[in-house]
Amino acid sequence: MQDSPVLFETREQVAEITLNRPDNRNSMDGEMLPAFKEALDRVRSDSDLRCLIIAGTGSTFCAGADFKSTFFQEKSDLPHEKLLDVYRPFLRILEIGCPVIAAMNGHAVGGGFGLALICDIRVANQEARYGANFARLGLHSGMAISHMLPRLVGLPLANELLFTGRLIDGRRAAEIGLANYALPGDEVLAKARELAREIAAAAPMAVRMMKRSVYRGLDWNPFEAAEWEAHCQSRTMETEDAREGVTALLEKRTPQFKGR
Repeated sequence: MQDSPVLFETREQVAEITLNRPDNRNSMDGEMLPAFKEALDRVRSDSDLRCLIIAGTGSTFCAGADFKSTFFQEKSDLPHEKLLDVYRPFLRILEIGCPVIAAMNGHAVGGGFGLALICDIRVANQEARYGANFARLGLHSGMAISHMLPRLVGLPLANELLFTGRLIDGRRAAEIGLANYALPGDEVLAKARELAREIAAAAPMAVRMMKRSVYRGLDWNPFEAAEWEAHCQSRTMETEDAREGVTALLEKRTPQFKGR
C-alpha cells in the first residue's frame, strides 16, 4: 500500500504536516492537494493547537506545481482557475490562527517557495536552493509570490530575484531576512520543533491576536494576489517562450527565449 502523500501528527499542542512524496520532490499534484487540505482541516478543528510545522521528506521541501501530472493535462475553459485550484489548499494556511513554521529541509522552488513564504517563520537548509524561477521558464510567478516577496525582503531585492529567476542557497536566504535560520539539513526539523515549543509555551490568545495584528499592518492579502497571478501565469503558459522554457528545463539546457 502506498504511503499517504501527506503525514500528520500532533505532540504537546504542536501539529506537524509533512509532505510525503519525495520521489516526486513533494510537488503539488492531484494526490497532494486533497491530502494537504484534509490535514489543514484537522489543524483548524483543534483549538488546543498552539503552533503548526510544515516539513517535507527527502531532499526537497516542495518543488511547486507538478505540470506533468494528469491533473494539469485536463482541459479547462478557465485555465487560470485550474492554476488557482492548485494553490488554494496551500493558501488556506492563511486561515490558521496559530503561528506556522516552515521547516525547509530541502529545496523550495516555484510554488513550493510560495508555500514557504506564506508561513510565519522559516528555517532553511543552508545548502538547499530557494527561489522563484518562473522567469527562467517563460512564466509569470504564482502562489502570490510577487505580493509576498517584496514585503519580506524589500522591493529592490525582490525585483532582482523575480526578474532573474535566480535561486539562492539557505545561507543567503537567512542573510536577506527570508529565513530566520540557516542550518545543516539534519538540524532543520529539530530547530523548527524547538521554536514551536517556545511559541507553545507563550500565552496562546495573545500570540494569535499578535499574529493578526502583524499581518493587518502589512496589507497582507496573498489570496487576492494569487487570483491575479493565476490569470497572468495562465496567459504566459500560452506563449512560445513558456514552451521553450519548460522544454529546456527537461532537456537540461539553456533556453532560447524569443519574446513571443
